[in-house]
Amino acid sequence: MVQAVKARTFPSGQRLEITQGDITAETTDAIVNAANRYLEHGAGVAGAIVRVGGPQIQAESSRWVQEHGLVSHSEPAYTLAGNLPCQYIIHAVGPMWGEADEETKLADAIRGSLRLADQLDLRSIAFPAISTGIYRFPVLLAAQVILSSIRGYLSDNPTSRLELIRLVLYDRDTWQVFADVLEQDDYLSS
Repeated sequence: MVQAVKARTFPSGQRLEITQGDITAETTDAIVNAANRYLEHGAGVAGAIVRVGGPQIQAESSRWVQEHGLVSHSEPAYTLAGNLPCQYIIHAVGPMWGEADEETKLADAIRGSLRLADQLDLRSIAFPAISTGIYRFPVLLAAQVILSSIRGYLSDNPTSRLELIRLVLYDRDTWQVFADVLEQDDYLSS
């Protein structure tokens, strides 16, 4: 259940929403999984997605790695969504804090996910706060990088068919940080 929403509309008409809720309940065309490069979904967002969506997600992810190799930050993988209400899961590899060049890697994961959503001809996508959990990326910096990456992608890709980009944040404190960063940034129109 969504408890808090902050929204803005880009000049192109595309909508960005920041919500507090459970990403496994999202009905967007795709949700983004905060994955590791092996697509082993054991903990955090990835674990929750497989618990709710079913073991077929892990099976399909394992096949992806066998066929395509390890997943990079800029080139996410995708699978069907199993029992989840969305159609696809985009598996984005975020950086672990302290591994070097974390901001660039997080920006690459966001842009790569949006690019893949466009390749799949999707209209809506939902992201978690990638890397801010067990990977310890500072939430404020993540909010700045994620929001800037979304803005940059849409600016660079004016023909994107995405109509809705939603950030689904599990806890109120994280939601508040993202909402504050969005409020402070004047690049979006009301």
